[in-house]
Amino acid sequence: MMRTMPATDQLPHALYRAEQVRNLDRAAIEGQGIPGLTLMERAGSAAFQLMGRLWPSADDITLLCGIGNNGGDGYVVARLALEKGLKVRVLVVGDPTRMKGDALASAEAYQRAGGEYYRFEGLPRQTDLIIDGVFGTGLEREVAGRWREALEAVNGHTAPVLALDIPSGLHSDTGRIMGEAVRAQATISFIGLKQGMFTGDGPTCCGDIHFDALAVPAVIYSEEILSARRLEWAQQSTTLSPRPGAAHKGDFGHLLVVGGSAGFSGAARLAGEAGARAGAGLVSIATHPGHAALLDVACPELMCRGVESADDLGPLLERADAIAIGPGLAQTDWSRTLLETVLETKKTLVVDADALNLLAAAPRHRDNWVLTPHPGEAARMLGCKPLDIMSDRFDAAARLQEKYGGVTVLKGAGTLVNDGTSRPPGVCSDGNPGMASGGMGDTLTGIIGGLMVQGFSPDSAAEMGVCLHAAAADAAARNGERGLMAGDLLPEIRRLINPEG
Repeated sequence: MMRTMPATDQLPHALYRAEQVRNLDRAAIEGQGIPGLTLMERAGSAAFQLMGRLWPSADDITLLCGIGNNGGDGYVVARLALEKGLKVRVLVVGDPTRMKGDALASAEAYQRAGGEYYRFEGLPRQTDLIIDGVFGTGLEREVAGRWREALEAVNGHTAPVLALDIPSGLHSDTGRIMGEAVRAQATISFIGLKQGMFTGDGPTCCGDIHFDALAVPAVIYSEEILSARRLEWAQQSTTLSPRPGAAHKGDFGHLLVVGGSAGFSGAARLAGEAGARAGAGLVSIATHPGHAALLDVACPELMCRGVESADDLGPLLERADAIAIGPGLAQTDWSRTLLETVLETKKTLVVDADALNLLAAAPRHRDNWVLTPHPGEAARMLGCKPLDIMSDRFDAAARLQEKYGGVTVLKGAGTLVNDGTSRPPGVCSDGNPGMASGGMGDTLTGIIGGLMVQGFSPDSAAEMGVCLHAAAADAAARNGERGLMAGDLLPEIRRLINPEG
């Protein structure tokens, strides 16, 4: 008996480019003999069932359908809603006379059930739910004209939106908005999850993501190597195990945080505390002499040392198992001296903030470091504009890794981790907009460094650290995303890093 992909509420970890999903669809139709119309019926049925679960009281449904297969999925939903006795309104964006194949067959089945469709001239003032079936995964051009008007109308309406397969206007591969894109409350994706849904503008446009494999044979997935991997703390945390009863602090490594120029001690402290909360046995901070004593008082568990020169830093580097440099470092002569001294060591590094900006001016290639730029820093490191980074975050992360080596962590919505190996890049699906506040990057730097000194490889520490950081922010955001501060993550980091039982 042929095994099919199971129905599950859990999102797969495999991500694909649009072309790959089309290949999977073709493999199901041509290789496995599943009619395209059958897959369309399954997609529409899955969307209709999800609609009933998420909006059970919705009885006035407006569907925007394009003239391709995405619109065909919409006609299946419309027919099922009509058969259930709901009020159904189908508005076509594009020339309906150009419909063909399975999409046309679905539209005709909807009409035979008593349904009608009309050219889009605007949305009704009142409707309970809008279903977006305008564009599928093949969009490559900027949305303009009547199509853009339709998407803008959806975004300007008060009704919730369910997107079919992917929000119209969102690029499947990059997560970039193509001029305009639907901002949905929920998206149901079919056959394979698209990598662009999880990074850049993808999370904003998709809302809550759901998935249905449409019961295709599992064997078809062997024909496509996934393009990216979805990372989440629920998966990453399974690698943790309880500590042995006879453990002592020396078993869990010594992290050195280098940073905190005059007036910027808070960044170094956040990184140090995050490293300790992530489980480092010892954490030292090499910082500006003017405030080292204050950091000792504020957090006595951190061993703070004032450093004036490379000579002062040397003994601290010798005792450390890994070094995190950059939080609050600034770009002074003092900062450059410390960075150059750190770069002379062969120990594993985490490099962030102004250390990255200094590195951009004098690029180096190194295998045993993790670089954690946000888009602005990434743009400086690649000599381009932040908009260029955001237009294709996957490509930007790959170029950063190729130029600088080691592991690249490109921060932002859907943080990417690229280690330069044959393994596909990782995309973190945890996290929330409350993380857009000062100090969040410093805590991530400390977490990754804290994991490194406990024996995790740079790539594992980066992936685990990104997910732990994001999951801690999600937990802290239970009290609200607005006003979320980096320090709010610290108790959540400690809770999450300890496996239950």
